[in-house]
Amino acid sequence: MSDLFQVPWSDYQSDLLDALWRTVSYTVVSFVGAVALGLAVALLRLSKAWPARAVAAVYTELFKNIPLLAIIFLTYFGLASAGLRLDVFTAGCVSLVVFYAAYLSEIFRSAISGVHAGQTEAGEALGLGKVGIFSHIVLPQALRQALPGTNTMLVDLLKSTSLLVTVSAAELMSEGRLITSATFRALEVYLVISAIYFALCYPLSQLLLLLERKVRAGVPLSPWRRRRLRAARALLAADPTTDTDVRVKEAAV
Repeated sequence: MSDLFQVPWSDYQSDLLDALWRTVSYTVVSFVGAVALGLAVALLRLSKAWPARAVAAVYTELFKNIPLLAIIFLTYFGLASAGLRLDVFTAGCVSLVVFYAAYLSEIFRSAISGVHAGQTEAGEALGLGKVGIFSHIVLPQALRQALPGTNTMLVDLLKSTSLLVTVSAAELMSEGRLITSATFRALEVYLVISAIYFALCYPLSQLLLLLERKVRAGVPLSPWRRRRLRAARALLAADPTTDTDVRVKEAAV
């Protein structure tokens, strides 16, 4: 075992920190983009216009059935050969966005479809428009249903940034390859890189599981909803003689 750990890690500490920051940057930017695009594609899949549904279905099936590595090569090398050269960070993020948006769109579509039609009818009875019904009634319930699958995609996206080593994206796996080339200690280097990925993914997955449990327990997550809940509780405590239904309605106004 004494022969295993001989890499002078202190010499590569700053490079590893830069690579770690790059990995987190790829993950955050790509996940935000994938969520936005996935939601847009999901809404197109649920549209009443068949051309919109057809375009969204083609996109989803196309990128679900092409390996991520092939998409990375097409984005970075393929577009460059066609005259559209993207920098490494942009190409990496675009590849991850279009790939994971296809899967997230299916998660979002299923979650939105899972909201009971009676919820929409109740919103119409209250005089809400289509945008109001979707933003205030359908979307909050759909997000709760989509949370487990979305969390899984986030952790998977973080791990998939390692594939960007193929285009020298300067993330963790790329830095590991450089250290291996300099030290010829492949086993030790990739054990450490794997440990770093585990140190990133495991706490993240546990935090996301905690978030799911809080959502299932009905804990309000947004500050606005927490303020409304505190106001409702204060109203109930201030006037215990008032009918409960009346107090709840007054708190909701």
